[in-house]
Amino acid sequence: MLARRLPGILPPLSFTESLEVTRIHSVAGLLKNRGSLVRDRPFRSPHHSASGPSLVGGGSFPRPGEISLSHRGVLFLDELTEFKRDVLEFLRQPLEDGYVTISRTKLSVMFPAQFTLVASTNPCPCGYYGDTIQQCTCSPRQREQYWAKLSGPLMDRIDLQVAVNRLKPEEITQQPTGETSISVRERVQQASDRAITRFQGEANLRCNAHMQSRHLQKWCKLDDASRSLLEVAIRKLGLSARASDRILKVGRTIADLAGEDELKTNHVAEAIQYRTIDRMQ
Repeated sequence: MLARRLPGILPPLSFTESLEVTRIHSVAGLLKNRGSLVRDRPFRSPHHSASGPSLVGGGSFPRPGEISLSHRGVLFLDELTEFKRDVLEFLRQPLEDGYVTISRTKLSVMFPAQFTLVASTNPCPCGYYGDTIQQCTCSPRQREQYWAKLSGPLMDRIDLQVAVNRLKPEEITQQPTGETSISVRERVQQASDRAITRFQGEANLRCNAHMQSRHLQKWCKLDDASRSLLEVAIRKLGLSARASDRILKVGRTIADLAGEDELKTNHVAEAIQYRTIDRMQ
């Protein structure tokens, strides 16, 4: 449910983005109204039995796969650990580069693939590891094999790793009213506008996720306290250089949501807290 709500809080597609999405869906033969632009951000949710070609695209005459069909939108992989490991490894290059290249004997095709990956999985085979009510029946070895399906390089590329605990009985029965998607979307739009303003003059850079090392040095400068905190996290959690860069990108986004121009210690600390799986290892 949370994953399906995500497109509703993202900023609307720009005209250029809408053209990109429409072209991909046209090539795939998925346009519902010919001649009309796709205005909504895509949401794709392939089954865990999906093959590599269905995910990245393929065929004698290459067609876009799920990752390209979710370009500028959301790709949701439910039961992530049920996907074949070799299929998941296909995600690594598109997540890093924002496109996928499909080569055949007579031609090579490049499809855009700038998508937001959202995935969910149980904490263990039985689903109750860490639960406050039901006791887990899995052995440490079973849990280790379960998580071994997800490679370190793939997990490095997942910025937010959050444990979602069981709801309390009163939370289920009382059904408290939360924020509407519209109000959340306004905050996201404000943060996005801050980033767009900041990146004026930088070609093909419109959001924090696409920052490279030189951008991090310019817009994610750390004071002594923040640098010390990040160094401790890298040492204790065994984080890679890629994971630490992604912490800075998330921290920059947290600062934008808070309306802050400078990256502060509390922003870095919150970004580190989102590396739940790293902290579980």
